Amino acid sequence: MSPDCEFGAFTESGPWTIDLDDLPWRSGAEELRERIRAVVPDLTRRRLLPPGRRVVNIAGRFVWSVLGWKVAKRRQGFDGSESKHDLSVRLRESSEALGTTFIKLGQIISSGEGVFPPELVTEFRKCRDQVPAEPWSVVQRTVEEDLGRTIDEVFHSFDRTPLAAASIAQVHRAEIMIDGEPTEVVVKVQRPNVTQLVHGDIAATAWLAPFLVGRIPVAALANPPALVEVFAQSIVEELDFRLEAENMLDVARSLKQLDQNGYVVPRPHPRLVTRRVLVMERLDGFQFDDVERLEAEEIDPHDIVRTGMVGFLEGAMVNGIFHGDLHGGNLFVRPDGRTALLDYGIVGRLTEPKRVAFLKMMMAATSNNVRGQVEAIRDLGALPEDVDIDKVIVELGLDGNGPDPMEMSQEELVHEVNRLVKAMLGYGARMPRELMLFAKNLVFLEGMIATLTPDLDLFAEVSHIAMWFVRRHGNQLAADIGIKTDDYGIDLTALKGQFGVDPATDEFTYRELQERRETIARRFAGRE
Repeated sequence: MSPDCEFGAFTESGPWTIDLDDLPWRSGAEELRERIRAVVPDLTRRRLLPPGRRVVNIAGRFVWSVLGWKVAKRRQGFDGSESKHDLSVRLRESSEALGTTFIKLGQIISSGEGVFPPELVTEFRKCRDQVPAEPWSVVQRTVEEDLGRTIDEVFHSFDRTPLAAASIAQVHRAEIMIDGEPTEVVVKVQRPNVTQLVHGDIAATAWLAPFLVGRIPVAALANPPALVEVFAQSIVEELDFRLEAENMLDVARSLKQLDQNGYVVPRPHPRLVTRRVLVMERLDGFQFDDVERLEAEEIDPHDIVRTGMVGFLEGAMVNGIFHGDLHGGNLFVRPDGRTALLDYGIVGRLTEPKRVAFLKMMMAATSNNVRGQVEAIRDLGALPEDVDIDKVIVELGLDGNGPDPMEMSQEELVHEVNRLVKAMLGYGARMPRELMLFAKNLVFLEGMIATLTPDLDLFAEVSHIAMWFVRRHGNQLAADIGIKTDDYGIDLTALKGQFGVDPATDEFTYRELQERRETIARRFAGRE
C-alpha cells in the first residue's frame, strides 16, 4: 500500500506518492486563499455608475430572452411546462453566449433540483459538459506558459480532444512517463483570461442585481444581490488551481481521519500544478446511477447512498470541510465499490462556530427541537443575530400549527408561499455560501436516493444515521452542543410534519414522498 494512504483517502497504489512536505505549489496556500476571498467585497460593492459596458451586454441578452419568450408565448399560445421550457432554453442560450461566468451560474442552477423549476434545471444541465472547447493552440499555449516547458517535454502523449469542457476549464487525457512507463493522467486547463472576465461579470451583475429585487417570480431568486455575493464567493476560489489541489488533499485527509473508506480522491501531481494547470491521477469507474452495472458488479445501491450521506454529513459536522459541488459528473463508482469523488474547485470550509451550528442543526432536526434548528440557522448567518426566534417559529408555522399543503387550494398555496418568502426577507434572511452548498448537496443526495433506492424507508435511514453519529462522536457531541449519549433520543415528529404525514406513521419511503410532492405540485399548478 502506498505510504500516503496512511493520511489520505487515495487508491492503494497510485502513480506517485504524495509527500506533504515536498509540494512546491502548496507554499502560502492559506494566504493565497485569503487574498482571493478579500477581492469579493470590492467586486460586489454598490456602485453609483455601471462598471463598464458589460452591464449593457448582460442586461440586453436577458431582456431580449424574456421579450422573445413573451412574444412566442402570445403567438403560439403555449402555457405551463411548455412555456417554462421555452423560457429556460432562451435563458440557457443567453448564458452560454455571455460566457464563463454565466455558464458557471447555469451549472449551479442545474444542480438545484427542488430549488429551481424543473424545466430550468433540466435545460441548464447542458451547461455542465456541453460547452464549446477552446482550440488546441490555446490549450497548448496555456500549458507551456504555466509549466515552463513544451508539451512534448512534459508529456509522453496529450489528447487534443478534451474529455469534457466546462465554463472555467476543460480536461484532457494525457500520459506522463513514470519509471520508464507511460502513465495515464488527467490535465485540467483553464480558459484564457478567465479571471478578468469573471471579475468584470461579477461587478456588472452586482450593479444590476438591486434592480431585480422582487421582479423574478421564483422564490429561490427573490434576493438577487445576496445570490450574487454567494456566487462570487464560490467562483473566485475556482480561478486558481493551486487551491483546488489543496482542497483535494484536505478532503482526502478528512475522509481518512474519519475512516470513510468508501471514498477515493485522485492525487494531484507533486510538481505539475499551477494557477491555470492541474495534472492529477486518472481514476476508472462507472456512473453512480448505472443500476444495471451496480447489479453486475454485485454492489448494493444502498451502500452507495449511505456512503454519500454519511461521508458528506460527517465531513461537514466533525471536521468542518466537505465537497461543495456534488453532481452526477463529479462522482462515479469503482469496480471495488468505492466512490471516486472528482472536481474540488468548490469546497465548503466551516469556521468552528459554523461547524458547531451545522452539528446542532442536524441533531436538533432528529430530536424534534425546532427552536434548536432555528437557532442553528441563525448561527450559520442565515438570520440576523438579534432575530426573535420565537416569532420566527410562529410566523413560519414551525410550531406545528402551520397549514397542510394537501388541504389547501391552489390560491391558498400560492398565497402561503408568497407569505413565507416575504416573511423570510422581512427578517433579513440570506443564504450563506456554506449553507447554500450544504443544501444543494442534500438535494443531490436526495436525487441519488430517488435513482438508486426509491423504496428506502426515510425515517429508518435518518434514525440510523443520527444514532450512528451519537455512538461514534458522543464525546464531541457532548463537548460541542451538550448532547450526551444517554440523554439523546430520536424524535422525528417535526420531520414528519414537514413531510405532511401523521406523527404516528412508522415507515415512509422516498417513493411515497415523491408522490406526495407531485400531488402538491399539480394542485399548485391548478391541474387538480
